[in-house]
Amino acid sequence: MSEQQADDRQRIRVMVVDDHPMWRDAVARDLAEAGFDVVATAGDGEQAVRRATAVSPEVLVLDLNLPVKPGVQVCKELVGAHPALRVLVLSASGEHADVLEAVKSGATGYLLKSASTEELIDAVRRTAVGDPVFTPGLAGLVLGEYRRLASEPAPAAGGDESKAPQLTERETEVLRLVAKGLSYKQIAERLVISHRTVQNHVQNTLGKLQLHNRVELVRYAIERGLDDA
Repeated sequence: MSEQQADDRQRIRVMVVDDHPMWRDAVARDLAEAGFDVVATAGDGEQAVRRATAVSPEVLVLDLNLPVKPGVQVCKELVGAHPALRVLVLSASGEHADVLEAVKSGATGYLLKSASTEELIDAVRRTAVGDPVFTPGLAGLVLGEYRRLASEPAPAAGGDESKAPQLTERETEVLRLVAKGLSYKQIAERLVISHRTVQNHVQNTLGKLQLHNRVELVRYAIERGLDDA
């Protein structure tokens, strides 16, 4: 690992949540050795919410099967209260229902526990910058769910759509590529702009449209046919 990579990772504050002490400690140790700043760990859902609120991690590495409060509820509560928080689910379950429930609750990515240490390290780094990270085979499932949601009638917004905030040409371009399932890195390369600029455009778009996460953003885009543009 280069010194620059270590410096970049050192700035990423990570919290690990798992009810198995040996697994939790091993993941925390691997991430710390890779240069991440592991600010806390937790063994149950309520403890996770309490500690995450206190230490403000940038990335939460979260198991779904937790005592006291399930992982999806932890994710929903924390992302709802702290929209900048990125959640990477690290689970033994590859069941489609679990994956979709995690994404709907606000998770940025979903990795199976069978992943290697290097895959985990890369996934945490990518999650920190907002890239959706999924165990191979699950990304298509999630994009398919986005499309299914978009085909359902959306709740009435309760206002004149002509008064909806106007997106800039670049914001619309970024939104179109998000809807096509591209990662932020791929969008940056496609548009020849920086990764951070892509993040800023997405955050501005979320704010203008009063949306809360990538799921809602992709649904908005697909409903308007931007994924086919």
